[in-house]
Amino acid sequence: MTYNLDGKTAIVTGGASGIGRKTAERFAAEGANVVVADVVTEGGEETVELIESAGGSATFVETDVTDPDAVEAMVQTAVDTYGGLDIAHNNAGIEGENDPLAEQTEANWKQVMDINLTGVWLCLKYELQVMTANREGDGDDGAIVNTSSIAGLSAAGSSAYAASKHGVIGLTRVAATEYAAADVRVNAVCPGVIETPMVEQSAAENPEEIEQFVGMQPLNRMGSPEEIANAVVWLCSDEASFVTGNAYPVDGGFTAL
Repeated sequence: MTYNLDGKTAIVTGGASGIGRKTAERFAAEGANVVVADVVTEGGEETVELIESAGGSATFVETDVTDPDAVEAMVQTAVDTYGGLDIAHNNAGIEGENDPLAEQTEANWKQVMDINLTGVWLCLKYELQVMTANREGDGDDGAIVNTSSIAGLSAAGSSAYAASKHGVIGLTRVAATEYAAADVRVNAVCPGVIETPMVEQSAAENPEEIEQFVGMQPLNRMGSPEEIANAVVWLCSDEASFVTGNAYPVDGGFTAL
């Protein structure tokens, strides 16, 4: 299915690879201008090249989502380059250390929370400022999708990762209710085990654990980044115009058990 995003401007954080890259490519294929943001410059620029080679429009901006100035500059890039901001996929995140709770380090806890939760909050903060300023009575919805996880809906993953992803859902619901009157919809996607570089690294370190999680997904396979991108693009389209404040599992049935 295709969705018409012609003339829209989108931001995708964590756009250098995996889910972020595929979402950025899909936004562009649907006609949106895309600001690709990541700390990984080479991968981010490669995503832009993929989009442009397919006839799309994209710009890369190196962005550390834990840095308020960098996040503000990222959003301003969308405004300066394309004239505004309509769509955002706040996707940047890390897994962190996978040790049991009592063996977790404070440094790991802080890093995971800074990137996965504070980073999403900062993105929401600056994206909503622009979206609400540019959307006063124009009748056109803004849309934001945050990447949570099945770990945000269950006890999957480490304590720091699960706590951060539960927090993303809380942020999503508050933002959705606070900004509904401003015609900005905010939702979250909760991927299961997806074939991304982060999962591949985890599988190399803990192959039995990944196999166990995949086996708990009734569809009995990893998902693809494209399958998450499909959900994100739908949530950002007019087809989902009455959808806000929700956390959508895209998990092969994991959370149905």
